[in-house]
Amino acid sequence: MNSGPGGDNAAAGGNAASRGVEVVHDFAQKLQQPSLWPRVVDYVRWQRALREAEAAGVQAPDLPDLAPLSINLDLTTACNYACDHCIDWDILNSKVRHEDDELRASIERMAARGLRSVILIGGGEPTLYPGFVSFVEFCKQLALQVAVVSNGSRNDRILQAAPFFTAGDWVRLSLDAGSNDVWRRMHNPSSKTLTLDEICGWIHKIKAVNPALQLGFSFVITWRGGSRGDVKIVENIHEMVAAAARAQEAGFDYISYKPFLERQADGSEVMDPAKTEQELQAVIARIQQNLEEARAAAPGGFRVLASTNLRVLMAGNWRDFTHQPKTCHMQMLRQVLTPLGTFNCPAHRGVEKAQVGGKDLWAVPAAAQHATAGILGRFDASVECREVTCLYHGTNWWVEELIKASAPLPDEAPGAERGDWFL
Repeated sequence: MNSGPGGDNAAAGGNAASRGVEVVHDFAQKLQQPSLWPRVVDYVRWQRALREAEAAGVQAPDLPDLAPLSINLDLTTACNYACDHCIDWDILNSKVRHEDDELRASIERMAARGLRSVILIGGGEPTLYPGFVSFVEFCKQLALQVAVVSNGSRNDRILQAAPFFTAGDWVRLSLDAGSNDVWRRMHNPSSKTLTLDEICGWIHKIKAVNPALQLGFSFVITWRGGSRGDVKIVENIHEMVAAAARAQEAGFDYISYKPFLERQADGSEVMDPAKTEQELQAVIARIQQNLEEARAAAPGGFRVLASTNLRVLMAGNWRDFTHQPKTCHMQMLRQVLTPLGTFNCPAHRGVEKAQVGGKDLWAVPAAAQHATAGILGRFDASVECREVTCLYHGTNWWVEELIKASAPLPDEAPGAERGDWFL
């Protein structure tokens, strides 16, 4: 990889497709936008000064007055499903919760220091948070981009929040099936009457309220032999094409496929297909065939996406993405706020060694910056993430090489503005 923003790796190595990553996961490109680049420059200059101080044996400089550019925010641990493939099973439905006023104060302080986007996501079902709709409105009043990952069971609340979303925001529903039968067996909803048909029936209603809001159908691909502890996973490869047809008919903007992940004993989320399926190549061939059929049948304007993890699984180079630099720089640029605490990465949500601080860490920015500097120094990603197929792999190496380079960074952003601030 080239070490400077003006070289061959100005965007971490050409376009996204040439590196086997989905465009939405091209985080190095995003970080070179004029809206985000100044924060990258501040961080890289601090890391250079930090390493110089350590080499000289002098006092380390304080972390600049920064906050993460993007956060995953778990509004709640409550969930009304019992999905067989849930990666966050062990932290669901805890009695720990956010205090709404404290949470809003933390978000306000982060926004004042550079926070640009919030993804309301897992560890629970965000629409079950009592103040979900008003919290979306609050984030939009702070000029933040907002995304939601939901199981679709409370689409009435998505509909209520729909007027507040703006261009660039998105909602993705985790549905993982093309038929009601497979959907119910995979998700085990608490409601005895809820169906996939009913969930998809809300999409046109939401679009009618806000056509600019991007709506996605998420499909985690599972296969025989997969498990979560003692629970065997329901296979759904054969549902990929039907799910794409259903998503298009329902009015979704896209369907996104990604492979099932498991959680190791140390808490990290990993992709280890050889562990769960002896005939891995046969599984990949089935996935590839169904993906091609789904794409061939898709009409113009409807997108069929393969996640970065799925792309590297099919390419056979997924192990390359487990080789991390010692310092995970994304710990500064993106964090995970949950009722259980603040963590350095979605792949380590709820894991003690990855905890930056408490759930209200950013209520006191100076303390949060000190804690962030601490975990940047003590969390050795080359060891702790050696089994993780990391979406941030290329971006971490790109930032690492910017730090090691001797050339000063330009103040002017090397990339064009895309208006996408999700990391």
